[in-house]
Parts: sequence; C-alpha cells; structure tokens
Amino acid sequence: MPLDIRTIPCLDDNYAFLAHDPETGDTALIDAPEAEPILTMLAETGWKLTDVLVTHHHYDHVDGLAGILAQHPARVIGAEADAHRLPELDVQVTEGDKVTVGSETGVVIDVSGHTIGHIAFHFPGSKAIFTADSLMALGCGRVFEGTKPQMHDSLQKLATLPGDTVVYSGHEYTASNGKFALTIDPGNPDLISRVREVTEKRASGIPTVPSLLSEELATNPFLRAHDPAVQAHLGMEGANATDVFTEIRTRKDNF
Repeated sequence: MPLDIRTIPCLDDNYAFLAHDPETGDTALIDAPEAEPILTMLAETGWKLTDVLVTHHHYDHVDGLAGILAQHPARVIGAEADAHRLPELDVQVTEGDKVTVGSETGVVIDVSGHTIGHIAFHFPGSKAIFTADSLMALGCGRVFEGTKPQMHDSLQKLATLPGDTVVYSGHEYTASNGKFALTIDPGNPDLISRVREVTEKRASGIPTVPSLLSEELATNPFLRAHDPAVQAHLGMEGANATDVFTEIRTRKDNF
C-alpha cells in the first residue's frame, strides 16, 4: 500500500509533507519550516510521528523542528555531509542509503548544488520523491554553494526516474517559474498550457505542488537544456547541455 502523503503549506511559500504508512501507522515528516501547521495536521490526522527526513540545512526547512519534536519525539534523518549545520541527527545518510517509513523503503539521492549536502528522498513503491530546493515545479533552486554543472548533474539524476513519479518540492514558486520558463521555451505548447493552468490554480489559492516528473520533463527549462528548440532560442545550437543549463540558470538569477 503506498504512502498517504499530505502537503502542508508553511511560512509564506514553503511546503512540508507528512508521509504515512497505513500498514504500520508510522509517519515521516519531510522538512520542518515551522511547527504550528505541521502540529495542526498531526492533530487532525491523529498520525504518530516516527521520523523526520531533513533535506538540507536552510532555516526555512528546519526552524520548526524543535517545536515539533517537543510534542512528537521522532527519529531525525539527514545528510552526513550536512550534519555539522543541521539539527542533531539520529541517523546520518549518504547517497544510495535506504530509509524506511514503516513498510516503505526509500533511497537517498545526493542533489547538491543549491547547497552542498542537499539530499532528496525517493520512495519508488509510492512513486514519490521529495526534492525540496533541488528540482522544483517549473524550476530549480538557486545555486548558492555548489556549481551550476553540479546542479545540472543532480537534476539529471532525477530526470532518469519514471515519468509517473510525483515530485514533492519545497516551495510555491511555480507561477514565477512559469513566467521565466516562457522566456526560454516560448514555443512549447505543453508549457503554455501548464502556465495557464498554474495561473488558474493560484488565482483560486490551489497549490501547484506536487507535480508529475513527466510534466517537468516536458515543460521545466532546467530539465530541457538538451532540447534543440531551447538551444536554438538561446542561440546555442549543438552546445553541451551543461553549458546550456548554466546559461539558463544565469538568466534566471537575473530575471
């Protein structure tokens, strides 16, 4: 039975997620931007928090952790490479390590770029991946600590997953990401249609996260650096995809 996953809006534009295993009753929290909305969701569902999966050290992904653990003691799992600046970890993981939520097994993927030591958690049995600030809906995180080629390599790992994988990313940036995407891939009918849908959802206050990986592959410019139409629009026909990605990310930084 797949994980029952709930999306929790936090702060101004963050998301946290609860992933519940119906078979065992175990529940994992992915990131903790602030305590109150997460505690509220735990109370509403009656779920027992057993694990916290931390993607990276930025405050808007960990600041609520202490308040949550004070009421719901749980095992905290995060990257070994990030342990020196994360809240205290019970389990330190690296790429390829397995994590369990009840009877569900997930795999750790190193997606460094936004930060060094940023990780994603892939649960293939539930067709779910928690990507935080690496792959986002119609975008990717700003490269603060790594390099743009490193970020491109990280996104390419995610691009190889099955298209029906559901991407649970960390922010509601989709509308602004879509406006930028149209400057890179203006002739893409799938993108045009998706931006229209995103605009309608946001006007109604509906979250645009999560998204399907197949949607991202078809419309997210940061996954399309290899595409001839994108390259032609940038005047980079035949260029190395890493160089094209670097140009796209640089343009987004200045957008």
